[in-house]
Amino acid sequence: MKKLELGLMVGFASDPNESFRQVAELGIPTCQVTGTAEAALAGKYSGPEKVRNAADKAGVRISSVFLLWEGQQFDNVNGPSTMGLVAPRFRDERLKSGKLYSDWVARMGIDSITCHIGFIPDDERDPVYETFVDAMRDLALHCKRNGQKFCFETGQELPSTLKRTIRDVGTGNLFVNLDPANLILYGKANPLDAEEIFGEYVRGLHAKDGVWPNRDEALGHETPLGEGAVRFDLLIRRLKAKGFEGPLTIEREIHGPQQRVDILRAIEILEPML
Repeated sequence: MKKLELGLMVGFASDPNESFRQVAELGIPTCQVTGTAEAALAGKYSGPEKVRNAADKAGVRISSVFLLWEGQQFDNVNGPSTMGLVAPRFRDERLKSGKLYSDWVARMGIDSITCHIGFIPDDERDPVYETFVDAMRDLALHCKRNGQKFCFETGQELPSTLKRTIRDVGTGNLFVNLDPANLILYGKANPLDAEEIFGEYVRGLHAKDGVWPNRDEALGHETPLGEGAVRFDLLIRRLKAKGFEGPLTIEREIHGPQQRVDILRAIEILEPML
């Protein structure tokens, strides 16, 4: 069985070489790059060609580019009204910027976009769901014309709801970036159960860990990998059995020296599982 590759989540920087310096120093071969559509389209990042050249120079492969929008709130209280294309108040504007972002990423020569699309309603008869599916189909088809697959970042919806959405949209280029910690942080599903539901749709995996929220919390808590509730040993073994080829992208959502310490520890834990 083919050995999986590690990756690292990094952000766009004003100097594109800085985005990939840490990845190369750690000896990690791939990365996902994240930024907002608004900043990219306003020219706040280096041009996509410069970003790609910097990655190539560092010897790092960009596996996917993460699409974020400004004004989103990542919790169970304010998230439903602010996140992604699902939130009706922002949908038209974000659909336009999402398409332009797809074009921007295409200039980079990257064939994958990953995104938190929002809190998808579980009720398929909900008018918010029905209109969201139409908008999602529009964006997915635009990505398809650019030769891109669109990967849903997990966590803000039930796995069964997300799988139904993929089939309802039906464009053939929709897949899943499985973030097991997000499923726990939002209180939506055990990652092992989610893996069984998503199966062949998984195209990426975030190596991030966390603990469940208490009843009075809007979100659970991220932890260093190995200190939360995710069973990466079982999860990776089951994904590989279904043909998953990676990458495993390490994500640690803190800043400063401790982030590097936790990333190094994550590498140590994950390497025997590859």
